Amino acid sequence: MLSLNKIIQKTVGCCLILLFLQTTTSAQTTSPKWWFGAAAGANANFFDGTTQRLNNGLIVPSAFHKGKGIRPFGSVLVEYRPTPIWGGSLNIGYDGRGGKFDDVIAPCDCPATLATNVSYITIEPTLRVNPWGGNLYFFTGPRFAFNLQKDFDYTQLKQPNTSGELSEVRKSVISAQVGAGYDIDMSAPTSTSKFVVSPFVSFHPYFGQDVREIESWSMSTVRVGVALKFGKAKLIAKQETTSTPIPLAEVSFSVRAPKAVVMKRKVNETLPLLNYVFFDEGSTAIPSRYVMLSPSQAATFKQEDLQQEPAESMNIRSQRQLNVYYNVLNILGDRMRANPAVDITLSGASLAGAKEGNLFATEIKKYLVNVFNINENRIATNGRIKPINPSEQKGGKKELNLLREGDRRVDILSNSNALMMELGSGIMKPVYINTTQSNGTDGDVIFYVGKANEVLSSYMIDVTSPNGVTKQYGPFTKNEEHIAGNTILGNGTPGSYKVVMTGTTKMGNTIKKESTVDIVATQEQTENGTRYSILYNFNKANTIATYAKFLTEEVAPLISENSTVNIHGHTDIIGSETYNLELSKRRAQETQQILEAALAKAGKRNVKFETTGLGEAEDRSPFGNGKPEERFYNRTVVIDIKTAN
Repeated sequence: MLSLNKIIQKTVGCCLILLFLQTTTSAQTTSPKWWFGAAAGANANFFDGTTQRLNNGLIVPSAFHKGKGIRPFGSVLVEYRPTPIWGGSLNIGYDGRGGKFDDVIAPCDCPATLATNVSYITIEPTLRVNPWGGNLYFFTGPRFAFNLQKDFDYTQLKQPNTSGELSEVRKSVISAQVGAGYDIDMSAPTSTSKFVVSPFVSFHPYFGQDVREIESWSMSTVRVGVALKFGKAKLIAKQETTSTPIPLAEVSFSVRAPKAVVMKRKVNETLPLLNYVFFDEGSTAIPSRYVMLSPSQAATFKQEDLQQEPAESMNIRSQRQLNVYYNVLNILGDRMRANPAVDITLSGASLAGAKEGNLFATEIKKYLVNVFNINENRIATNGRIKPINPSEQKGGKKELNLLREGDRRVDILSNSNALMMELGSGIMKPVYINTTQSNGTDGDVIFYVGKANEVLSSYMIDVTSPNGVTKQYGPFTKNEEHIAGNTILGNGTPGSYKVVMTGTTKMGNTIKKESTVDIVATQEQTENGTRYSILYNFNKANTIATYAKFLTEEVAPLISENSTVNIHGHTDIIGSETYNLELSKRRAQETQQILEAALAKAGKRNVKFETTGLGEAEDRSPFGNGKPEERFYNRTVVIDIKTAN
């Protein structure tokens, strides 16, 4: 049989389960104020104290102390619930409090037993509380009990069994209880005849439950049972309800286009050079995507060769930049050859262990020594489990495979200004390249759909040219979408374009908004521009402070009065789309603030900024996301400076 502690533990557990199960339902009837019914259950009684004198004619040789037993309980009840929170109830019924004491050994070395059959007529008024107004309720109150039975059965080995009535039994007992119950409505919501099944549990402590006027027999009880309750409810008059459609004004729509879509622009670009070389899983060899030269090719290599205009097949920005980056070891070799006093450290990192990380670094050292003839004493190597600035952070659980790909690498470290930018960010000095841009973000047509993510499940954009050709884009869900202007123009006619936004609300309704926008194009290759990019470590926006000196001293002086500066932030695909969009906006806005402060200090006026964050949008991101170096280059803010003609 369970101990008192276990009974209490299970009782508390049941209460917690009931608490978590609690729900409130919308009723179509009122809740009855008066309830009538019956309850039945079992009392788990636990005895303590001393019992030896059973009546005036029998004092047993050995005293009994502890015991327990299960006895029935039954009552009729009435409940009054004037509010959903407060109420009261009254139970009147039969209350069994008997049980069996633990066996003892009489002085004759004879086992002895004592069983009691004590019962009462019980009157139990209680206060009922529904703290959350739901099905779960708690109750507490006094118990007034009047003795009904007081029988006992005593046995002792080698003695005749003795049955009788206990003497000095209290005729009335006043004690208390506390408990919890859960009303389960078994009737239909529309029925006025309510029937509730209510399991309950209560605890009756030993206070006031001394059974007899003599000795110290006390009793604690845990009662478990179920009550059946009936009540009469009233129907709630039905109210006519109409769904109010979302006003069209809540979804705004506007379109912004550049003054002229530049079909092609020659760009002088300052490309930051990542000081990382990434290694493929399962291999310690330098990946084949990096450009590896023979000693004879290295003898004539100059990083200036990478500055030349690429072939037509490589006019996409990501291809152009990655081609430069994949020459990072050749650029490093060329710079070390031109600066013989410069030393470097190659720090390799691998989750497989520092030993494998050092193997990565050693492979790069061999290449520089054997191909570019760099003195091996100028190159130190070491191995680590994680790189100096890891992407995987402690406690991170999402997209670990992508983060770990970016941490399987060699960091190129040096204190020389001939190799590294004075930014404190570890980025190598940039490479200056000339390229032709055919699809810049400053040529985007931007569509603003206010509250789209709140009101609409999706929307489409139809753009109709002046000669009646319609192109459709979407579906979209964000408040702001960018479409390249030259994609819309194609070979079409410049002029006034009709734009129709057709959205489906989350309630299934259709919303249409119309606007017009003028889209014109410049002649090909008539504009020149200057571009700078700054890079970030994973999930960092505040590293913009690292670039403050660079932006103030290098970029701002190149911005003339009446120029236009287009700033757009990007992220990789790691993390949620919403978070990445906000992160890219924050990076772009902080870049603009630093440039504005520098321009104001220099007295330059009438500079127009067009700043936006594009997040992880892959159709507008500078690079793909298939390789770690692509994701690293996507963690960027790109600054395009267009000098006024």
